[in-house]
Amino acid sequence: MQASIQKTIDFVQKTLANAEAGHDWFHIERVFKTAQTINQQENGDELIVAFAALLHDIADPKFNNGDEELGPNMAASFLSSIDIDPNIISHVKLIIQNMSFKNSFDSTGFTSKEMQIVQDADRLDAIGAIGIARAFTYGGFKNRVLYDPTILPQVHLNKESYKNTTAPTINHFYEKLLLLKNMMNTEAGKAMATERHNFMLLYLEHFYKEWEGK
Repeated sequence: MQASIQKTIDFVQKTLANAEAGHDWFHIERVFKTAQTINQQENGDELIVAFAALLHDIADPKFNNGDEELGPNMAASFLSSIDIDPNIISHVKLIIQNMSFKNSFDSTGFTSKEMQIVQDADRLDAIGAIGIARAFTYGGFKNRVLYDPTILPQVHLNKESYKNTTAPTINHFYEKLLLLKNMMNTEAGKAMATERHNFMLLYLEHFYKEWEGK
């Protein structure tokens, strides 16, 4: 088990060597560690949790012309190359295909304990102090303004609306980040999310004060 995990780590580090800072190896490492922390309470399959956490962003559609199959296929191809059981590969591929926030707009019907664990870990990395840093890093990468009081947050009703937004980064808090606390699956994830959610609320309070020169 440990040898296959290390091979996967080496593969991900090499593949994401030049990735955008919010979706780089360090993001993967944090999700991997958080998934292991949650799994200590949830008792999911350790190998599936590890592989899914490590490979979940191997080819993020945001950076690959919106291709949502490239990542799952790359993950499956890699795992096959190191002789992982086909049933495990199939499960990991399904997790990667279904765990993202944008896919929450679709009712796929697939879930598993392992997906819930990795999904919570990934969502936890999108909120709190690091989540704030990642939001502004990606906003800068896309050349978006920090905040524009004339552009109000939207309620996205479908995946295409969410994917195509070009709104200021502050709007992203209301369109995604502040929604995640109530979307957590596991008890461990819910507890961790509450603290990070409250930190974001405090951050926004300070942001608006400073915006007004107070």
